[in-house]
This record gives sequence, C-alpha cells and structure tokens, in this order.
Amino acid sequence: MKTPLDPRHKKRQKIIQSLFKADFHKQIVNNDTKAILMHKNFLDKEIESAAPEFPADKINKVDLAILRLAIYELLVAKKEPSKVIIDEAIELAKEYGGDSSPSFVNGALGNLKL
Repeated sequence: MKTPLDPRHKKRQKIIQSLFKADFHKQIVNNDTKAILMHKNFLDKEIESAAPEFPADKINKVDLAILRLAIYELLVAKKEPSKVIIDEAIELAKEYGGDSSPSFVNGALGNLKL
C-alpha cells in the first residue's frame, strides 16, 4: 500500500520541487531533474498534444512540473506501470497543485498516446 512516506513518493516530491525551481532559476541540483530537462522539448510537445487548449507556457508551473515528470516516466524511463505513474501524478497534483490540478493532470495524462 502506498503511503506518504514511501521512498518513491518522496523521490518524486523532490523531483517536482526541483523541476519547479528550474523554471525560475537555472541552477539544477538533481540528476533526475537534469535527465527530465534534457527531454523538455519532447515532453512539452507531448503535453501540448495531450492538452491542446493549454500551451506549456500557460500551464500552472506546478502542474507543468508534475506533467513533465509523469510523461518522462511514462514515455522515456518506462520503469513503472502506467497506472502507478498516473496515480502518483494525481496524488502529487492533490498535494502541490490547486483545486483543479488533479483533474487537469488526470485529463492530460489520459489523452496521451501510450
């Protein structure tokens, strides 16, 4: 059973925080964040195709960080089952995002071509 103290959840929290910071500061301290940002153009194109009414530059920065991580895990890293990654992204959106973040993240990830 997943808990807030799960080490994988904690790791994803740190990555989300680092991705969020990277949008404002060019200093990147996390190797996982570096790997994700190396694919930033690809990830942002996937986000824009999954949520065409929301260009990446108009999406809430927290939601964008969560989507980048989730899409990276789904399409590039492919280490976890899709259902686990999507569930975790929704949980992170509940934790860090606004009221509409969980449904937005769920909808965007649901529109991805896996």
